[in-house]
Amino acid sequence: MSTTITEHPGGPAPLTVAAWRDYDPRACALPGMRMEDVRIEGPVTAAVDRLWESGVRRVRLPGTVDLAATGDPGAAARAVRDLCLVRDLTARAVFVEWRLRLAPEPSGDWEVLGHLQPPAELEGPNDAAGALARWREGHYLCKCLWRQGPGFVQIRDRRWGDLRRFTADGPEYHAAITTLAHGARAGDVPAPVLAEFREERLVADVGPLVLWLPYRVRRWIQEAMVI
Repeated sequence: MSTTITEHPGGPAPLTVAAWRDYDPRACALPGMRMEDVRIEGPVTAAVDRLWESGVRRVRLPGTVDLAATGDPGAAARAVRDLCLVRDLTARAVFVEWRLRLAPEPSGDWEVLGHLQPPAELEGPNDAAGALARWREGHYLCKCLWRQGPGFVQIRDRRWGDLRRFTADGPEYHAAITTLAHGARAGDVPAPVLAEFREERLVADVGPLVLWLPYRVRRWIQEAMVI
């Protein structure tokens, strides 16, 4: 059996994920821990909220998120949808089992995704095993996040080893983040704002689409002022 979570018609074909009630794979093997497979259609943010509220704590994505072949608009839309799912599940501290294929280096830069739950398998980098080991060793919750305050947006980014903090107090920044949250074309946001995002590597170009990478904070690992 499966459960369907639908946001709106259109977009890539639905994705069916496996779901469990616990993080630990040993606990997930116990009777009653495997939940119904979940069929996700459309944007995933609300779907992830429902997964969390229904008790899901571990998710497995089928197939491979392929960022090495995104020239086709359909392939780009699927890759963006899958990355959104990993990003928003990471924000909820849900364990994600997924596989990732990047373009060969230097364009296949895994560090820009280093705030996401590390994949189970990584293809593309010259030393894929070493890159995946570094990703796993350096990963922690809240590594690259954004939050909205009264009249401003703040991004805190530790993907590169130090804390890089950006505060934007113009409404066009929040509007651009909202537009790019599930992928959009570059022309859909103001060019100066997109140029700033690209300079700070806060977005990823996925074929013809641009995707916002930081996740909105959902689970603080320490007091918010410390992070």
